[in-house]
Amino acid sequence: MTNDRIADLTTLNHALGQPNVSGVYKVIPEDFIVEEQIAFELSGEGEHLWCWVEKKGENTDWVLQQLAKWAEISPVKVSVAGQKDRHAVTRQWFSLHLPKQKDPSIELFNLDNVSVLKTIRHQRKLQKGGLSGNRFTVVIRNIQAVEGGGENLIETLQTRLEKIKSLGVPNYFGAQRFGIHGRNIKQGIKLLAGELPRVKRNQKSMYLSSIRSWMFNVLLSQRVAKSSWNQLQLGDVLQLQGSNKWFLDDGSAELTDRVSALDLHPTGALYGKGELATTQKALQLEQEIAHEFSQWMLGLENYGVEQARRALRVLPLGFEWRWIDGNVPLKELDSSLIELEGFAVKQDSPALQLSFTLRSGSYATMVLRELCQASDYQEILKSRLRLSS
Repeated sequence: MTNDRIADLTTLNHALGQPNVSGVYKVIPEDFIVEEQIAFELSGEGEHLWCWVEKKGENTDWVLQQLAKWAEISPVKVSVAGQKDRHAVTRQWFSLHLPKQKDPSIELFNLDNVSVLKTIRHQRKLQKGGLSGNRFTVVIRNIQAVEGGGENLIETLQTRLEKIKSLGVPNYFGAQRFGIHGRNIKQGIKLLAGELPRVKRNQKSMYLSSIRSWMFNVLLSQRVAKSSWNQLQLGDVLQLQGSNKWFLDDGSAELTDRVSALDLHPTGALYGKGELATTQKALQLEQEIAHEFSQWMLGLENYGVEQARRALRVLPLGFEWRWIDGNVPLKELDSSLIELEGFAVKQDSPALQLSFTLRSGSYATMVLRELCQASDYQEILKSRLRLSS
Protein backbone atom coordinates (compact mmCIF):
# COMPACT_ATOMS: atom_id res chain seq x y z
CA MET A 1 0.00 0.00 0.00
CA THR A 2 1.42 3.37 -1.02
CA ASN A 3 1.98 6.07 1.57
CA ASP A 4 -0.79 8.26 0.09
CA ARG A 5 -3.34 5.53 0.92
CA ILE A 6 -2.14 4.99 4.49
CA ALA A 7 -4.97 5.74 6.95
CA ASP A 8 -7.40 6.08 4.03
CA LEU A 9 -10.51 4.34 5.31
CA THR A 10 -12.03 4.24 1.82
CA THR A 11 -9.56 1.46 1.01
CA LEU A 12 -11.10 -0.84 3.64
CA ASN A 13 -13.69 -3.40 2.59
CA HIS A 14 -17.34 -3.20 3.67
CA ALA A 15 -18.98 -6.26 5.18
CA LEU A 16 -22.31 -5.41 3.51
CA GLY A 17 -20.84 -3.98 0.32
CA GLN A 18 -20.40 -0.35 -0.64
CA PRO A 19 -23.50 1.58 0.55
CA ASN A 20 -25.50 3.37 -2.16
CA VAL A 21 -27.14 5.84 0.23
CA SER A 22 -25.45 8.95 1.63
CA GLY A 23 -26.15 11.22 4.57
CA VAL A 24 -24.56 13.63 7.03
CA TYR A 25 -24.30 13.72 10.82
CA LYS A 26 -23.26 16.38 13.36
CA VAL A 27 -25.28 19.12 11.67
CA ILE A 28 -26.01 20.36 15.20
CA PRO A 29 -24.44 19.11 18.48
CA GLU A 30 -27.66 17.30 19.43
CA ASP A 31 -27.20 15.08 16.36
CA PHE A 32 -24.37 13.25 18.12
CA ILE A 33 -24.98 12.39 21.78
CA VAL A 34 -22.48 10.24 23.69
CA GLU A 35 -22.87 8.94 27.23
CA GLU A 36 -20.06 7.10 28.99
CA GLN A 37 -20.74 3.85 30.84
CA ILE A 38 -18.77 2.26 33.66
CA ALA A 39 -19.15 -1.31 34.88
CA PHE A 40 -18.84 -0.70 38.62
CA GLU A 41 -20.55 1.20 41.40
CA LEU A 42 -18.92 4.27 42.91
CA SER A 43 -18.52 3.85 46.66
CA GLY A 44 -19.49 7.33 47.87
CA GLU A 45 -16.27 7.80 49.85
CA GLY A 46 -12.57 8.25 49.17
CA GLU A 47 -10.01 10.83 48.05
CA HIS A 48 -11.36 11.22 44.51
CA LEU A 49 -14.40 13.28 43.59
CA TRP A 50 -16.04 11.89 40.46
CA CYS A 51 -18.00 14.45 38.46
CA TRP A 52 -20.67 13.53 35.92
CA VAL A 53 -20.41 16.34 33.36
CA GLU A 54 -22.50 17.28 30.34
CA LYS A 55 -20.87 19.44 27.70
CA LYS A 56 -22.04 20.80 24.36
CA GLY A 57 -19.73 22.15 21.67
CA GLU A 58 -16.64 22.10 23.92
CA ASN A 59 -13.59 19.87 23.92
CA THR A 60 -12.65 17.59 26.80
CA ASP A 61 -9.27 19.17 27.61
CA TRP A 62 -10.82 22.63 27.99
CA VAL A 63 -13.50 21.28 30.33
CA LEU A 64 -10.80 19.53 32.36
CA GLN A 65 -9.03 22.86 32.81
CA GLN A 66 -12.25 24.52 33.99
CA LEU A 67 -12.91 21.77 36.53
CA ALA A 68 -9.40 22.23 37.92
CA LYS A 69 -10.03 25.97 38.37
CA TRP A 70 -13.38 25.27 40.02
CA ALA A 71 -11.77 22.90 42.54
CA GLU A 72 -8.63 25.09 42.88
CA ILE A 73 -6.27 22.23 42.03
CA SER A 74 -3.69 21.54 39.34
CA PRO A 75 -5.04 20.07 36.07
CA VAL A 76 -2.73 17.07 36.58
CA LYS A 77 -5.00 16.05 39.45
CA VAL A 78 -7.99 15.75 37.12
CA SER A 79 -8.44 12.43 35.31
CA VAL A 80 -10.59 11.49 32.34
CA ALA A 81 -11.19 8.17 30.59
CA GLY A 82 -10.82 9.60 27.09
CA GLN A 83 -11.47 12.44 24.69
CA LYS A 84 -15.02 13.08 23.51
CA ASP A 85 -16.20 14.82 20.34
CA ARG A 86 -16.40 18.60 20.51
CA HIS A 87 -19.33 19.13 18.14
CA ALA A 88 -21.62 16.89 20.16
CA VAL A 89 -23.53 16.62 23.41
CA THR A 90 -21.52 14.35 25.68
CA ARG A 91 -21.92 13.12 29.23
CA GLN A 92 -18.71 11.86 30.74
CA TRP A 93 -16.90 11.27 34.00
CA PHE A 94 -14.00 13.30 35.38
CA SER A 95 -12.28 12.48 38.67
CA LEU A 96 -10.61 15.13 40.85
CA HIS A 97 -8.04 14.18 43.46
CA LEU A 98 -9.19 16.04 46.58
CA PRO A 99 -7.67 14.39 49.65
CA LYS A 100 -8.79 16.08 52.88
CA GLN A 101 -10.59 18.78 50.85
CA LYS A 102 -14.24 19.68 50.82
CA ASP A 103 -16.27 19.11 47.69
CA PRO A 104 -16.54 22.32 45.65
CA SER A 105 -20.08 23.62 45.24
CA ILE A 106 -21.85 22.66 42.01
CA GLU A 107 -23.72 25.98 42.25
CA LEU A 108 -20.40 27.81 41.79
CA PHE A 109 -19.61 26.03 38.50
CA ASN A 110 -21.11 28.46 36.03
CA LEU A 111 -20.18 27.90 32.40
CA ASP A 112 -22.21 28.12 29.24
CA ASN A 113 -22.68 24.72 27.57
CA VAL A 114 -21.08 22.80 30.47
CA SER A 115 -22.85 21.45 33.56
CA VAL A 116 -21.78 19.30 36.49
CA LEU A 117 -24.82 17.04 36.79
CA LYS A 118 -23.74 15.20 39.94
CA THR A 119 -20.70 14.35 42.07
CA ILE A 120 -19.76 11.30 44.11
CA ARG A 121 -16.66 10.21 46.01
CA HIS A 122 -14.61 7.09 45.23
CA GLN A 123 -11.38 5.49 46.45
CA ARG A 124 -9.67 5.43 43.07
CA LYS A 125 -9.21 7.88 40.24
CA LEU A 126 -10.71 7.39 36.81
CA GLN A 127 -8.29 5.44 34.64
CA LYS A 128 -7.62 6.23 30.99
CA GLY A 129 -9.79 3.87 28.97
CA GLY A 130 -11.57 2.86 32.17
CA LEU A 131 -15.03 2.53 30.62
CA SER A 132 -17.17 -0.47 29.80
CA GLY A 133 -18.62 1.33 26.80
CA ASN A 134 -20.44 4.33 25.37
CA ARG A 135 -24.09 4.87 24.49
CA PHE A 136 -24.59 6.79 21.23
CA THR A 137 -27.61 8.59 19.79
CA VAL A 138 -26.87 9.75 16.25
CA VAL A 139 -29.04 11.60 13.74
CA ILE A 140 -28.36 11.22 10.01
CA ARG A 141 -29.74 13.98 7.75
CA ASN A 142 -29.68 14.84 4.03
CA ILE A 143 -30.34 11.18 3.18
CA GLN A 144 -30.22 10.53 -0.56
CA ALA A 145 -29.40 7.85 -3.10
CA VAL A 146 -25.97 7.71 -4.76
CA GLU A 147 -24.56 5.60 -7.57
CA GLY A 148 -27.90 4.21 -8.71
CA GLY A 149 -29.17 3.53 -5.21
CA GLY A 150 -32.82 3.62 -6.26
CA GLU A 151 -35.72 5.57 -4.87
CA ASN A 152 -36.82 3.52 -1.85
CA LEU A 153 -34.23 4.80 0.59
CA ILE A 154 -36.16 3.72 3.68
CA GLU A 155 -36.36 0.13 2.48
CA THR A 156 -32.68 0.12 1.51
CA LEU A 157 -31.60 1.43 4.90
CA GLN A 158 -34.04 -0.84 6.75
CA THR A 159 -32.38 -3.89 5.19
CA ARG A 160 -28.92 -2.73 6.27
CA LEU A 161 -30.13 -1.80 9.75
CA GLU A 162 -31.52 -5.30 10.28
CA LYS A 163 -28.25 -6.88 9.13
CA ILE A 164 -26.15 -4.65 11.37
CA LYS A 165 -28.35 -5.53 14.33
CA SER A 166 -28.08 -9.29 13.69
CA LEU A 167 -24.49 -9.56 12.38
CA GLY A 168 -22.56 -6.70 13.98
CA VAL A 169 -19.93 -4.74 12.01
CA PRO A 170 -16.18 -5.02 11.36
CA ASN A 171 -14.39 -3.60 14.38
CA TYR A 172 -12.20 -1.16 12.44
CA PHE A 173 -10.36 1.65 14.17
CA GLY A 174 -11.99 4.93 13.13
CA ALA A 175 -10.41 8.01 11.60
CA GLN A 176 -10.07 9.63 15.05
CA ARG A 177 -7.33 7.08 15.82
CA PHE A 178 -5.15 8.39 13.02
CA GLY A 179 -5.52 12.14 13.53
CA ILE A 180 -6.51 14.86 11.09
CA HIS A 181 -5.51 13.79 7.57
CA GLY A 182 -3.73 10.78 9.10
CA ARG A 183 -1.24 12.97 10.95
CA ASN A 184 -0.67 10.52 13.81
CA ILE A 185 0.30 7.70 11.51
CA LYS A 186 2.51 9.97 9.41
CA GLN A 187 4.30 11.06 12.58
CA GLY A 188 4.53 7.40 13.59
CA ILE A 189 6.32 6.57 10.34
CA LYS A 190 8.78 9.41 10.99
CA LEU A 191 9.27 8.17 14.56
CA LEU A 192 10.15 4.68 13.36
CA ALA A 193 12.55 6.19 10.81
CA GLY A 194 14.35 8.16 13.55
CA GLU A 195 13.19 11.50 12.16
CA LEU A 196 11.52 12.70 15.39
CA PRO A 197 14.33 13.14 17.94
CA ARG A 198 12.19 14.83 20.60
CA VAL A 199 8.80 13.29 21.26
CA LYS A 200 6.78 13.43 24.46
CA ARG A 201 5.85 10.08 25.98
CA ASN A 202 2.12 10.47 25.33
CA GLN A 203 2.77 11.50 21.72
CA LYS A 204 5.06 8.51 21.20
CA SER A 205 2.41 6.17 22.55
CA MET A 206 -0.23 7.77 20.30
CA TYR A 207 1.93 7.49 17.19
CA LEU A 208 2.90 3.86 17.81
CA SER A 209 -0.69 2.96 18.59
CA SER A 210 -1.75 4.56 15.32
CA ILE A 211 0.79 2.47 13.40
CA ARG A 212 -0.43 -0.88 14.67
CA SER A 213 -4.07 0.21 14.52
CA TRP A 214 -3.70 0.68 10.78
CA MET A 215 -2.04 -2.72 10.47
CA PHE A 216 -5.03 -4.22 12.28
CA ASN A 217 -7.40 -2.43 9.90
CA VAL A 218 -5.59 -3.86 6.88
CA LEU A 219 -5.72 -7.35 8.41
CA LEU A 220 -9.44 -7.00 9.17
CA SER A 221 -10.12 -5.68 5.66
CA GLN A 222 -8.53 -8.85 4.27
CA ARG A 223 -10.70 -10.99 6.53
CA VAL A 224 -13.78 -9.06 5.33
CA ALA A 225 -12.76 -9.68 1.71
CA LYS A 226 -12.50 -13.41 2.48
CA SER A 227 -15.85 -13.36 4.37
CA SER A 228 -14.08 -14.70 7.46
CA TRP A 229 -14.27 -11.64 9.72
CA ASN A 230 -17.32 -13.12 11.46
CA GLN A 231 -16.60 -16.81 10.93
CA LEU A 232 -14.24 -19.28 12.59
CA GLN A 233 -11.06 -19.88 10.64
CA LEU A 234 -8.59 -22.65 11.38
CA GLY A 235 -6.13 -21.48 14.04
CA ASP A 236 -8.17 -18.47 15.13
CA VAL A 237 -7.85 -16.83 18.52
CA LEU A 238 -11.32 -16.18 19.91
CA GLN A 239 -12.71 -13.62 22.34
CA LEU A 240 -15.77 -14.06 24.51
CA GLN A 241 -18.52 -11.48 23.88
CA GLY A 242 -18.33 -8.71 26.49
CA SER A 243 -14.93 -9.85 27.77
CA ASN A 244 -11.26 -9.16 27.06
CA LYS A 245 -10.35 -12.81 27.58
CA TRP A 246 -9.26 -14.80 24.54
CA PHE A 247 -8.19 -18.35 23.75
CA LEU A 248 -6.89 -20.39 20.81
CA ASP A 249 -9.20 -22.48 18.65
CA ASP A 250 -8.82 -25.98 20.12
CA GLY A 251 -10.84 -27.74 17.45
CA SER A 252 -13.94 -28.09 19.61
CA ALA A 253 -17.02 -28.82 17.49
CA GLU A 254 -19.18 -26.18 19.17
CA LEU A 255 -16.87 -23.22 18.47
CA THR A 256 -18.23 -22.62 14.97
CA ASP A 257 -21.76 -22.48 16.33
CA ARG A 258 -20.74 -20.17 19.16
CA VAL A 259 -19.15 -17.75 16.67
CA SER A 260 -22.32 -17.85 14.55
CA ALA A 261 -24.40 -17.23 17.68
CA LEU A 262 -22.30 -14.10 18.45
CA ASP A 263 -21.07 -15.61 21.72
CA LEU A 264 -17.48 -15.69 20.47
CA HIS A 265 -15.63 -13.39 18.07
CA PRO A 266 -12.52 -14.08 15.97
CA THR A 267 -9.68 -11.73 16.86
CA GLY A 268 -6.88 -10.08 14.92
CA ALA A 269 -3.36 -9.14 15.90
CA LEU A 270 -2.44 -5.81 17.39
CA TYR A 271 1.11 -6.27 16.22
CA GLY A 272 4.15 -5.89 18.42
CA LYS A 273 6.86 -7.81 20.23
CA GLY A 274 6.39 -11.57 20.61
CA GLU A 275 5.03 -14.53 18.68
CA LEU A 276 1.64 -14.35 16.99
CA ALA A 277 -0.95 -16.32 18.96
CA THR A 278 -2.75 -17.71 15.92
CA THR A 279 -1.92 -20.97 14.10
CA GLN A 280 -2.61 -22.58 10.72
CA LYS A 281 -4.70 -20.55 8.22
CA ALA A 282 -5.30 -17.61 10.58
CA LEU A 283 -1.57 -17.35 11.28
CA GLN A 284 -0.72 -17.37 7.58
CA LEU A 285 -2.72 -14.22 6.89
CA GLU A 286 -1.37 -12.42 9.96
CA GLN A 287 2.16 -13.26 8.84
CA GLU A 288 1.44 -11.88 5.38
CA ILE A 289 0.37 -8.54 6.89
CA ALA A 290 3.44 -8.52 9.14
CA HIS A 291 5.64 -9.09 6.07
CA GLU A 292 3.88 -6.29 4.15
CA PHE A 293 4.68 -3.91 7.03
CA SER A 294 8.04 -5.45 7.96
CA GLN A 295 9.72 -2.10 8.69
CA TRP A 296 6.86 -1.09 10.98
CA MET A 297 7.09 -4.47 12.71
CA LEU A 298 10.80 -3.94 13.37
CA GLY A 299 10.13 -0.46 14.75
CA LEU A 300 7.34 -1.64 17.06
CA GLU A 301 9.58 -4.39 18.42
CA ASN A 302 12.47 -1.97 18.94
CA TYR A 303 10.18 0.30 20.95
CA GLY A 304 9.07 -2.66 23.04
CA VAL A 305 5.40 -2.48 22.04
CA GLU A 306 3.75 -5.61 23.40
CA GLN A 307 1.54 -7.64 21.11
CA ALA A 308 -2.20 -7.83 21.90
CA ARG A 309 -5.49 -8.97 20.33
CA ARG A 310 -8.66 -7.18 19.23
CA ALA A 311 -12.01 -8.65 18.21
CA LEU A 312 -12.64 -8.49 14.48
CA ARG A 313 -16.36 -7.99 15.07
CA VAL A 314 -18.28 -5.65 17.34
CA LEU A 315 -21.97 -5.81 18.23
CA PRO A 316 -23.88 -2.54 18.66
CA LEU A 317 -26.01 -3.49 21.66
CA GLY A 318 -29.49 -2.09 22.26
CA PHE A 319 -29.52 -1.17 18.56
CA GLU A 320 -32.63 0.90 17.84
CA TRP A 321 -33.70 3.31 15.13
CA ARG A 322 -36.59 5.56 14.15
CA TRP A 323 -37.42 8.14 11.51
CA ILE A 324 -37.82 11.67 12.79
CA ASP A 325 -38.62 15.15 11.51
CA GLY A 326 -35.47 16.33 9.76
CA ASN A 327 -36.09 20.05 10.16
CA VAL A 328 -33.35 21.99 11.95
CA PRO A 329 -34.18 25.35 13.58
CA LEU A 330 -32.24 27.97 11.62
CA LYS A 331 -31.14 29.59 14.88
CA GLU A 332 -29.13 26.42 15.55
CA LEU A 333 -27.08 26.92 12.38
CA ASP A 334 -24.34 29.40 11.64
CA SER A 335 -26.09 31.86 9.29
CA SER A 336 -22.93 32.21 7.19
CA LEU A 337 -22.99 28.49 6.41
CA ILE A 338 -26.67 27.83 5.71
CA GLU A 339 -26.40 28.68 2.02
CA LEU A 340 -22.99 27.08 1.46
CA GLU A 341 -23.28 25.70 -2.06
CA GLY A 342 -23.98 21.99 -2.22
CA PHE A 343 -24.15 21.45 1.53
CA ALA A 344 -27.21 23.28 2.75
CA VAL A 345 -29.23 21.36 5.33
CA LYS A 346 -32.26 19.80 3.66
CA GLN A 347 -35.40 20.80 5.48
CA ASP A 348 -38.78 19.06 5.16
CA SER A 349 -37.18 15.64 4.71
CA PRO A 350 -37.01 12.78 7.22
CA ALA A 351 -33.91 12.03 9.25
CA LEU A 352 -32.81 8.73 10.77
CA GLN A 353 -32.06 8.54 14.50
CA LEU A 354 -29.92 5.62 15.71
CA SER A 355 -29.23 4.56 19.31
CA PHE A 356 -26.74 1.88 20.31
CA THR A 357 -24.05 0.95 22.81
CA LEU A 358 -20.49 -0.01 21.88
CA ARG A 359 -17.86 -1.46 24.12
CA SER A 360 -14.94 0.82 24.94
CA GLY A 361 -12.47 1.16 22.08
CA SER A 362 -14.98 0.68 19.27
CA TYR A 363 -16.17 3.47 16.99
CA ALA A 364 -19.69 4.70 16.25
CA THR A 365 -18.47 6.01 12.90
CA MET A 366 -17.65 2.44 11.86
CA VAL A 367 -21.27 1.46 12.50
CA LEU A 368 -22.42 4.40 10.35
CA ARG A 369 -19.92 3.36 7.66
CA GLU A 370 -21.70 0.04 7.10
CA LEU A 371 -25.09 1.73 6.95
CA CYS A 372 -24.46 4.54 4.46
CA GLN A 373 -21.86 6.87 3.06
CA ALA A 374 -21.98 8.99 6.20
CA SER A 375 -20.07 12.27 6.30
CA ASP A 376 -19.27 14.53 9.23
CA TYR A 377 -21.11 17.74 8.33
CA GLN A 378 -18.72 19.90 10.33
CA GLU A 379 -15.71 18.52 8.48
CA ILE A 380 -17.45 19.16 5.15
CA LEU A 381 -18.09 22.77 6.15
CA LYS A 382 -14.50 23.30 7.23
CA SER A 383 -13.24 21.91 3.94
CA ARG A 384 -15.62 24.05 1.87
CA LEU A 385 -14.74 27.17 3.80
CA ARG A 386 -11.02 26.55 3.24
CA LEU A 387 -11.63 26.21 -0.48
CA SER A 388 -13.78 29.35 -0.65
CA SER A 389 -11.40 31.55 1.35
